[in-house]
Amino acid sequence: MFLPEAFIKQTQEQLGEKAEDLFSALQAPASVSVRLNTQKVCETTKDGMSLPMAKKVPWSSFGHYLSERPAFTFDPMMHAGCYYVQEASSMFVEHAIRAALETMGATSVRMLDLCAAPGGKSTLASSVLPEGSLLVANELIRTRANILAENLIKWGNPDVIVTQSDPSAFSGLTHFFDVILTDVPCSGEGMFRKDPGAIAEWSEDNVRLCASRQRDILNHCWSALRPGGFLIYSTCTFNRQEDEDNVRWACEELGANLLDIPVQDVWGISGSLGFTSDPLKRNDFPVYHFMPHQTQGEGFFLALLQKEDGPYTPERISKIKAGNNQKKQQAAPDSVRNMLKNPDAWDFSYNRQGSICALRKEHKSALQQLEEKLRIVHSGIVLGEMKGKDLIPDISLALSTELDRSTVRSCSLDLKQSIAYLRREALVLPEECPLGWVLMLYEGHPLGWMKNIGNRANNAYPNEWRIRSENPY
Repeated sequence: MFLPEAFIKQTQEQLGEKAEDLFSALQAPASVSVRLNTQKVCETTKDGMSLPMAKKVPWSSFGHYLSERPAFTFDPMMHAGCYYVQEASSMFVEHAIRAALETMGATSVRMLDLCAAPGGKSTLASSVLPEGSLLVANELIRTRANILAENLIKWGNPDVIVTQSDPSAFSGLTHFFDVILTDVPCSGEGMFRKDPGAIAEWSEDNVRLCASRQRDILNHCWSALRPGGFLIYSTCTFNRQEDEDNVRWACEELGANLLDIPVQDVWGISGSLGFTSDPLKRNDFPVYHFMPHQTQGEGFFLALLQKEDGPYTPERISKIKAGNNQKKQQAAPDSVRNMLKNPDAWDFSYNRQGSICALRKEHKSALQQLEEKLRIVHSGIVLGEMKGKDLIPDISLALSTELDRSTVRSCSLDLKQSIAYLRREALVLPEECPLGWVLMLYEGHPLGWMKNIGNRANNAYPNEWRIRSENPY
């Protein structure tokens, strides 16, 4: 691996004699890790999974290192949302969220993942947030926002709204969120050994540009954070400009307060590289560096900031006046409502595409307020589109953890059939497979829908999601 000369010099200034250890680590193979979705897979039994799991990620409740990298694309369990392929260091976000929740003493929160695509940290947050919470996952670029929505739909948690908006749009949502995660776009130094393109794009000018943009992002979203709420700031870089310097700027210019996150020394997490005499001492300036020569994972930086404009209070901003968007108040037929567990807990409405959507009633006001400021890509559960008295079911319903499986017909597929289904190929279903809309299962986990009309079956897997790689089976 060829490292830019300016990067080498910068790292030597920050790490001293330890810089060579980092350079050596960057030449070594990257580890592979996944995080399980315990709403779909039991952490203890790993039911139906065949991943080569080696050991737990020590700072994650659900993370596992793998002994080798399998062909994830051809594992139906991944497409079913049973796990997410995520870099181990970034799973530390779980500890930051838990520290924020414990300090606030909140039983439910509104959380924003501002720069969320492709969805690793959003799926993690949705697994950690307490019951009754709402996660808003945002991405500026349309294609990436669609990928974000796909991954969150596969994860199956219904208490999520996906938006596609510039960070500046959130400045008008005053005191709307209790927790904000800003995994800001950065120079990517921590991804050098996984992404050669990050090396090619790196420059000192780009570092300075990224640092400036990161401050702009913090500025835009700060007013949306409730007094006493928490902002998690993270990057995948090593340099002080994008890390310590920006955290200090937030403390001095925004009035943020840095909070300590409990960690174990055996994890090998470094403290500040810029504002203490001892680079491993984190008490004076509590920030967290994951360095590949000290932790099993890629480069990652995180700081937990609290807004101190006043004490934390869980009151919500006023509701939108009743009577707006009357079309959205139309009730879904009972046959559709009853497809969800506890149907009385949901507000049913129609989205712009004419599909029936369900969102928990306690989140309805939040969605209405977000719709006034942001572009909504996905919210809650999309059940499907009515055609006469029949529902054409949506993939979102199939993959949701709130689908009442007793209300639908299903058919089990083997590995070869499942991959053919995920490639959106035609399938010959067993004779005993029921007619009509049928839920396709692999190892008991839903993949999506097919319509069995007897002499043939129509594959309803989303075309934009289908596997395009050559089938190895």
